[in-house]
Amino acid sequence: MGLDAQTLGLIGRDAPLFDSDIVRLKDELLCLVKGSRFLVIGGAGSIGQAVTREIFKREPAVLHVADISENNMVELVRDIRSTIGYGAGDFRTFAIDCGSREFEVLFATEGPYDYALNLSALKHVRSEKDPFTLMRMVEVNVFNIIKTLRMARDGGAKKYFCVSTDKAANPVNMMGASKRIMEMFLMRESLTQSISMARFANVAFSDGSLLHGFNQRFSKRQPISAPNDVRRYFVTPQESGELCLLSCLLGDNRDIFFPKLSEKLHLVTFSEIAVRYLRQLGFEPYECATEDEARSRADDLIAQKKWPCYFFKSDTTGEKDFEEFFTNKETLDMTSFESVGIIKNAPAFDAVMLQHFTDTLTAIKAKPSWDKAELVDLFNEMIPDFAHKETGKYLDGRM
Repeated sequence: MGLDAQTLGLIGRDAPLFDSDIVRLKDELLCLVKGSRFLVIGGAGSIGQAVTREIFKREPAVLHVADISENNMVELVRDIRSTIGYGAGDFRTFAIDCGSREFEVLFATEGPYDYALNLSALKHVRSEKDPFTLMRMVEVNVFNIIKTLRMARDGGAKKYFCVSTDKAANPVNMMGASKRIMEMFLMRESLTQSISMARFANVAFSDGSLLHGFNQRFSKRQPISAPNDVRRYFVTPQESGELCLLSCLLGDNRDIFFPKLSEKLHLVTFSEIAVRYLRQLGFEPYECATEDEARSRADDLIAQKKWPCYFFKSDTTGEKDFEEFFTNKETLDMTSFESVGIIKNAPAFDAVMLQHFTDTLTAIKAKPSWDKAELVDLFNEMIPDFAHKETGKYLDGRM
């Protein structure tokens, strides 16, 4: 059984989401990619690697990948060489930050690019526990997007794509709100540069995710811990790459692509996946009453082909009770694709509020110390119905 089939089984599916559209549009996608010049920013993350693979196998003339994760970039190249192999185009990776001077020089020297795709993001809800990481989140999720978009525009790019998140629809955490604010800024930028985005569910086993943590815990013979009341939609890494490619190449200006809900895509709890995961590996899950019990009994239980698990009810900041890809205020196109829905956006934005956001962040940054409450207040000004869920508890306080 291949990795994709294994992953589908773990998330409760037996078929890929986007096959019908990918097959139907095969020639058009190939025609658009072949001979074109691509820059993938944040290409060493799980989604970035998936997007890079989708582009590479369709023979671009240029495929350059930039990311600050040097080690993941090495793995990206090894993975492509070990599966797809080699192509005739210029495929190179650069271990640099897209907000840096080095990136500016790279763009000026190696560009222009027909398509720029930005997959970089601070994606963890746990990142909102302090003002320092929050400020970095705003820099990466908002201002670096605008900076690199304008570079692409000045270079004559056909399209600038960036990834959003389902958590941007009626956000309850700062990560989702930062992506919603990013979308607001992009409506302004769309007046001078064609842009498109994608919102999608959790990417199964993406770097740093809870499911990726299952692999880490298993390799280190440690207990598995997961909430039993948090239900999420999941896509595979390949599906995330396909959705981004569809949006980038086929989306109209300001479109946001998302997976259509169907019998193929349904909510599943993390604890359900943990049980399937362990059974797939030949172990019977053994549910412990506390973290201490799970830790103390690990060696004994594993020797019996049982795996210690601690399942719990979620009470940490920023966890949304349910997921949604769009709100009732957004205009949808549900007919253009069989498996993909599209949010159709008008170029609506409040220029005064966007400037207020920029000016306020600049003023806060200039202070000798920062307060999280200031940032939360600013987010509330930008998104009046922002339902921030602060519980005082964070994921770093969990096993």
